[in-house]
Amino acid sequence: MVERLNLSHTHLVSQLSTLSLPEIATERLLLRKALDSDRNGFIELQTDPQVRTYLGGPRPRNAVEQYLDAAGIVNVTAAPGVFVIADKKTNLLIGTLMLNRRSAEEPGHLTEDGEELELTYLLLRSAWGAGLAFEASAAALRAAADELPDQPVLVITQTANRRSLKLATRLGFQPVTTFEAHGAQQTLASAHLRTFKA
Repeated sequence: MVERLNLSHTHLVSQLSTLSLPEIATERLLLRKALDSDRNGFIELQTDPQVRTYLGGPRPRNAVEQYLDAAGIVNVTAAPGVFVIADKKTNLLIGTLMLNRRSAEEPGHLTEDGEELELTYLLLRSAWGAGLAFEASAAALRAAADELPDQPVLVITQTANRRSLKLATRLGFQPVTTFEAHGAQQTLASAHLRTFKA
């Protein structure tokens, strides 16, 4: 899934509603707001070539550090629906998850108005292969289904990113269309919030 943690400028938060909970717990994870101690984890997420294979490649470490210094670590997840994915036992960052509005200015929408809810996530390599992305995503979607009216949710990922497409399918998203963006074919998949109600 295309990770949209914006490290070049502050993302304007849509006036449309998104998930307002500041914290969500699962069996193994805690979705929470950022702490100053998450700095190294954020840097690793943004600079690891394998983590960012389908996201335009790694970002320069000095640019990530400058952004974090300027913005402040806690402000990275200040917007509603933006979380650190932390290990529940250690509280250490293992990734990020966002359930927020896809800007109408970006390509890939179901309607002309855009602004649909979009699920994105990113995990450290050390957290791959254990079902943690599924666990975090399912928990966020269930919480949103309880809190928000039924509406479509998007997942957009490079078509070449087979692992993300497989996860989207496992969550219940259905492919809708493909489009070109960022120099690669993207797949847009969709599901309705009602399908995630517990």
